[in-house]
Amino acid sequence: MNNTEPEHIFALNIQVAEVNIKIRNNLWQVGGNGLTDPSDAAVYIVRFGDSAALIDAGSGRGQEQLIKNIAECLEPHVKLEYLLLTHCHFDHTGGANAVRDEYGCRIVMHELDAVYIESGDNRVTGASWYGARIKPFTIDIKLQGRETILDIGSGNVKAIFSPGHSPGSVVYTTEVDGELIIFGQDVHGPIHSELLSDEKQYLDSLTELLNLDGDVLLEGHFGVIEPKKEVRGFIEYWRSPIGVSHYAILYAPDDWDPRRGKAATSVQPTDMND
Repeated sequence: MNNTEPEHIFALNIQVAEVNIKIRNNLWQVGGNGLTDPSDAAVYIVRFGDSAALIDAGSGRGQEQLIKNIAECLEPHVKLEYLLLTHCHFDHTGGANAVRDEYGCRIVMHELDAVYIESGDNRVTGASWYGARIKPFTIDIKLQGRETILDIGSGNVKAIFSPGHSPGSVVYTTEVDGELIIFGQDVHGPIHSELLSDEKQYLDSLTELLNLDGDVLLEGHFGVIEPKKEVRGFIEYWRSPIGVSHYAILYAPDDWDPRRGKAATSVQPTDMND
């Protein structure tokens, strides 16, 4: 593998922002490129009364700023109860243990990805792509099965098993002011053998994600996607032959040209501006 390829791909997929992003009442983006560190995937926080949950933790390189950003959103009496990890990759989990140390929250992750965190696997977590080594840490709550409901303060979050990008990827959903919010980190992939990705599972998971009919999609590198029509268009794009061709160069370089050619002649990109 060309070690510069993953960095190049991720660099293309980073959303830049200058301040904390208030998405809805009690829902914010607090981390990601432009908010914390360029190596961080997006980090979101949702509040339910006197309790809150953080979705993903970034790489850890922007930890000090992340803590400041969280403090701007949560009043001192609000307890951060959970850190909900969508998958094991370094740009989402490198800062997880430091977040737990800071807030005393419980870390949640699917058991199929937890094994790579607890063993400190630098290949499957993608830490080596960032010139880093992930320090092993324990997962407090290991999700199993298809769906799990987590009660958090006055509300709840549903964890939905969505494998493909990684063996144990999870999508989290909740309702805010009557809208379905989907924390669907890395809907865009990539699919890569080093990450133990599975293309069929990935495409199946995108179909199930589409069927959720969400109002707002909070993505790991593309940020906030709304309204409902834009959410559907985004998911459909990455599920299409053209979307697939974008990650084919990572997944199987030998078939990059055939996929790209087939996509260009058979499907037009979804126009998300209609």
